[in-house]
Amino acid sequence: MTDRVALVTGAARGIGRGIVERLARDGFRVVGVDLAEASPGPARMVRADVGDPDAVSAVVAGIEATEGRLDAVVSNAGMMKRAPLDELAPGDWDRVIRTNLTAAFLLARASAPLLRRQGGAIVTIASTRARQSEPETEAYAASKGGLVALTHALAISLGPAIRVNCVSPGWIATRGEPLRAEDHAQHPAGRVGTVEDVAGLVAWLIGPEAGFVTGAEFVVDGGMTRKMIYAE
Repeated sequence: MTDRVALVTGAARGIGRGIVERLARDGFRVVGVDLAEASPGPARMVRADVGDPDAVSAVVAGIEATEGRLDAVVSNAGMMKRAPLDELAPGDWDRVIRTNLTAAFLLARASAPLLRRQGGAIVTIASTRARQSEPETEAYAASKGGLVALTHALAISLGPAIRVNCVSPGWIATRGEPLRAEDHAQHPAGRVGTVEDVAGLVAWLIGPEAGFVTGAEFVVDGGMTRKMIYAE
């Protein structure tokens, strides 16, 4: 695994940073992409807007020139804009879709030639909000639902050379926020998720043991989307 190269977007913090650290521990050379500056870590960091086709092409070209190969792409970059429906500006809608969904398409298109050489893998990071919602999250929910569909479309188009799978996290503690006992207890698994929960699954999906897995969505939510919740 020491020669393998992974590209992770949204790599400066949260789930993306956790994925970077896990893959680096597993021996990958990791290239992280983010708009924000990142503290020193195990990845070669590149500042870029992954919703910009030219920027994505430049990132992939830089990997070919610097690392010489690409084995895995993890499309994790994302953002949310909460607003009442009648106040959600079309520009804000477009920005969320571009960052969360279009970026994954651009990365797949740009990286496919390099991934094909290595028999590589793509993992998209969607959300359980692709299947359930809170109010005022239309753009985010639509983008994550689109990622789930994009994943299986890419798996069919790019297979068998490239496998493509999706991870849909639920509540993952990413900011060090204080958590209450009831926050954990409401989960059938007994706790809120951690970035390591997501990173471990991503590491498996891009590894050789998942060689027969493609076009699939994996929900990592402690069982919450399987739990019926009605007011008593």
